Amino acid sequence: MNKLMRSCVLSVAAWSLLATAGPALAGQIEFEFDAADFTPGAAIDNPYWPLIAGTSFVYYAESEDGCAVNQVRVTGSTKSDFAAPYHSIVAWEVEDREWLSEECDGEYLLTESTTDWYAQDNTGNIWYFGEATTAWDHDDECPSSSGAWQAGDEGAEAGVVVPRHPVPGTWYQQEFYEGEAEDRAKVLKTDATVSIGLGTFAGCLRTKEYTPLAPGEVEQKNYCPGWGLLLIKELQGRTVRVELFGDTLPPGDFPTVGVCTD
Repeated sequence: MNKLMRSCVLSVAAWSLLATAGPALAGQIEFEFDAADFTPGAAIDNPYWPLIAGTSFVYYAESEDGCAVNQVRVTGSTKSDFAAPYHSIVAWEVEDREWLSEECDGEYLLTESTTDWYAQDNTGNIWYFGEATTAWDHDDECPSSSGAWQAGDEGAEAGVVVPRHPVPGTWYQQEFYEGEAEDRAKVLKTDATVSIGLGTFAGCLRTKEYTPLAPGEVEQKNYCPGWGLLLIKELQGRTVRVELFGDTLPPGDFPTVGVCTD
């Protein structure tokens, strides 16, 4: 990931041209933020990842570390105290909690609790405005807020996490807080077929997410129209599949407060 193709840097104004031209113009999409492009409180209804207030997504994965459960819940609350130039933005709060059971016996420990902030522009692109996060692990510092950031603070910039009209071969910045949060995504397909325990889904958006802060760590994400994020493949040596399980937690003990385990 050290060398990125920068053959074409485009503004939002040129997006429709790229969508028509197709992969031949593949390269970076530079989404220019303009507060006038947002309607405060507008619903996030991008079909690739609808984040409607009150909805919940529960994911499950098994790896050499144990069994992991991840719940993503659109709380219905909003945040609107961002610094300029984001001061007029009303972002939806999405709660993201992760648990791990090392023995896969239903006894889970909370490993991370995060509140993410998203808003959709009038074109349908979903923007990411930062996160407040707390993590519990075996390190000396427990808990940790590493990776937390907020658009407008200390040079941090919002980015697009899911575009409304993705084009294969293009990539874009999802967030930028120098040295802490620099995720990027590349569109691999818009016609992917995804099979998970809930069924088989067609016409899905497949992206590759990566960051220069952690070379070699790659996630492949699959968003399916009307459903949202269905499958994540963590590609770090051994592939780990993170699948949508449903909208409620499976049987087990899921504490809402983390503990230090060192």
